[in-house]
Amino acid sequence: MSEQTEVEADGNAAGGRAAARPSSAANLPVVEEAEATGEVAELYERFRTHFGRPRVPGILKCFATHPALLRNMMGLAEELLFVDGYLARRHKEMIATLVSTENACPYCADSHGYSLRTLGCSAEQLTAIQARDLTSAAFSSQDQALLAFVDKVTRASNSIQRSDIEKLIEAGWSEPQISEAVHIVALFATFNRIVNAFGVPSQHLLDVYRDQDVNAAAGDGH
Repeated sequence: MSEQTEVEADGNAAGGRAAARPSSAANLPVVEEAEATGEVAELYERFRTHFGRPRVPGILKCFATHPALLRNMMGLAEELLFVDGYLARRHKEMIATLVSTENACPYCADSHGYSLRTLGCSAEQLTAIQARDLTSAAFSSQDQALLAFVDKVTRASNSIQRSDIEKLIEAGWSEPQISEAVHIVALFATFNRIVNAFGVPSQHLLDVYRDQDVNAAAGDGH
């Protein structure tokens, strides 16, 4: 049997080389929509129905390599990540965008930057997050405090002390909100590493807003 035939037979090249079947991720194969069966196919359909999106995003295809992980991550998406909770959805997307930028995750930074814009974030606010200018006048003092805390949890969580929490409380955040922020930061640290390691490329969703912002600036005479 030739090496090519062996690859076709078991889906992997001899000696542990890359999987042969095409994948939308560059480094590891994911479960594409056309390949999904059983529970994964059912969960994909649930995603399309619940979120009203015709296509399953790349990160879910990564999770689907372990169906139990996909099932539980979808529960988190439906009940924590993409809904208003102690924190408003806008603040969750703000956190997701900052964490993904700091973790150099093009896929997540683009996806959640796009979601943030759809929720009313200004071009100036997004640019400040992308530049990690967390004291920008584009943000309220309350949001500046939250972003500074998110930055510290991302970069130096071992140095967080009660005094950091008290600063946030003084800025107007409640302990349940702060707890939820910590969970969102930690979850996105995981998500960023998954999609980066699998090699899921950016969807370039923000290109739509970049074009709009350029046209708006041109219309203003800038």
